[in-house]
Amino acid sequence: MGLSEIAAELETTTTEQRTRCVPTVDDTGVSLRERFETHADALPCAPAEAEQVVEAHGSGTSIGASAREAGVAPVTAAKLLHCCGEAGVNPLTPEARRIVRDWIDGHVSRTDALTLTQATASEFALATYIETHDPIDPLAEAVEGALTDRSDAAVAKRDSLAETMSSVGDLQF
Repeated sequence: MGLSEIAAELETTTTEQRTRCVPTVDDTGVSLRERFETHADALPCAPAEAEQVVEAHGSGTSIGASAREAGVAPVTAAKLLHCCGEAGVNPLTPEARRIVRDWIDGHVSRTDALTLTQATASEFALATYIETHDPIDPLAEAVEGALTDRSDAAVAKRDSLAETMSSVGDLQF
C-alpha cells in the first residue's frame, strides 16, 4: 500500500475553533464583584477595579496591561492578584525574598536589604507587601478558575538557580 492509497482513505473534518475565555468558578450565584465587595477593606483597590484586573489577567493579559485596563497602578494590580492567591507576582528571587524576610524581622537594615536584593524601590515594596500579607482564602476560591498557576518547571528551576546564573548585563564588551 503506497502513500497515495493511505491518503485517499483518510477522512478530514473541518471545524471552527471557538474563542474561549477562562471562566470564573462560582457555585454560589454571587458575582465576582460582590465577593470583592465583601472584602473591600482588605483589597488594595476598589471592587470594580479588582474585577477588571482579575478578568483581564485571567484571560492571559500581563499584570501591567491588566492594570492599565482597570485604571490602577501595576503594583496595585500585583498586590490584588497576590490577595487572590495568584502565584508568581513576587518580582524577587527566592534568595532576595529571604533577605526581605530578614529585613522584616529586623536582622538587616533596609539599606543593606535593598543593596543585597538589587531590587528597585517599587520591587522591594511589592515584595514586602507579599511577605506581610497572606492571600485571602475566600477570594482565592472565588477566582480559582480565572487565576491559575501559570508557572512551569522551567520558571521554578530558574528561580531556584538564580544565584548561579549570570544575566546579559554581566557580559562585558
